[in-house]
Amino acid sequence: MSCTLKNHRAELAELLGPVFSNLGTQLLAVTSTELCDRVTSEDLFAALPIPAFTNSQMDGYAARSAELASASADCPVILPLGFTAAAGDRRITLLPGSVSPVMTGAMIPEGADTIIPVEESSTGSFPDLVRAHQGTPSGQATFTAPSKPGRFIREAGEDLGAGALVAPAGTRLTPTMIAALASSGLSEIPVRRTLKVALCTTGDELGGPNPAEGQIPDANSPMLAALLRRYGVDVRTLQLPDAPDRFAVAIDQLQEQVDLILTVGGISAGAYEVVRQALAGRGGNFHHVAIQPGGPQGFARLEHSVVLCFPGNPVSALLSVELFLTPLLRVLNGLPEPQPEHYPLAQTVSSPEHKHQMRRALLREGQVTILDPGSHLVHDLARADALVHIPVGVSELTAGQSVEIWRMNV
Repeated sequence: MSCTLKNHRAELAELLGPVFSNLGTQLLAVTSTELCDRVTSEDLFAALPIPAFTNSQMDGYAARSAELASASADCPVILPLGFTAAAGDRRITLLPGSVSPVMTGAMIPEGADTIIPVEESSTGSFPDLVRAHQGTPSGQATFTAPSKPGRFIREAGEDLGAGALVAPAGTRLTPTMIAALASSGLSEIPVRRTLKVALCTTGDELGGPNPAEGQIPDANSPMLAALLRRYGVDVRTLQLPDAPDRFAVAIDQLQEQVDLILTVGGISAGAYEVVRQALAGRGGNFHHVAIQPGGPQGFARLEHSVVLCFPGNPVSALLSVELFLTPLLRVLNGLPEPQPEHYPLAQTVSSPEHKHQMRRALLREGQVTILDPGSHLVHDLARADALVHIPVGVSELTAGQSVEIWRMNV
């Protein structure tokens, strides 16, 4: 059975929709180091306005604008000092015919409607100041110009009103959004629970860093786990037995522990394809997608979990995850879709007309150089900085032709 890239994407989106919807909610403190890049699970509304109260934008003098209306260089207005308002102080009252020194962020005194920066006073600096309940103010300030109402005053709620929507459900929490949540008086943030994934490699050919004869190191586990963690996935890696009955037992144990199981390898048409053998009789769906590399694909819906089955060659495995899973993870995590760029080809490239081919490439001096298509070339995969999609129906791209590229390995 064969299907198109578009159809297989749609199958997996439908399969994973309920998995993502059922993740549930976790409460995290707004100060938690785990909050960044998490996704809100419900609409969040401000408990406090931003700013929380009307305050001064400048270090200066709080005054009544009407009392400074006649001020000029030839006829300055001289007013005695009242108590000083510092950031964090309770609100004070400005007595008629006086000014109160006020610091940036301090509450605007009752009765004041304008702020004159200290630099605009005749001396350009503050005299000795007295805060409420700390003595009796003395001294005066001289002003040579009017100051209009509202000048350098930050009104309570001018950024966001109390009760207003701060972040809708599905918002990815950036550092600045976390600041907005904290400023709006929210202390605990409901976020979507992290997706738990078991990443399972298969194959007796997989060994450790120093494999025995006939074995190779397992590159897929660390590569794909690192990719998934970039998307906020809680991923664990393990190598499952290369025998169908034991593999099935292991899968049954895993489905009670995780939301999603990913298998790598064991789904081709050859013999000893353990994943296909173990899951084909349990609702597993295995078919060939018209792509290159990564044609063999599969999935299964189990009682408690979902299994996505990817091919085992490292290039095929990575590109399969990038094609079919990471777009869904971007939606889950509120991440933007990558945007293509356009550059000319450095050489003519052929492609199988009946397949959607994905070719790694190098972007050098404004030109795209296509690399070898081999799905086993791990180092070429690592050094590539672009991916070129050649769609079905195109058998050749010519040198100098403009092509779309997507950045990779960034």
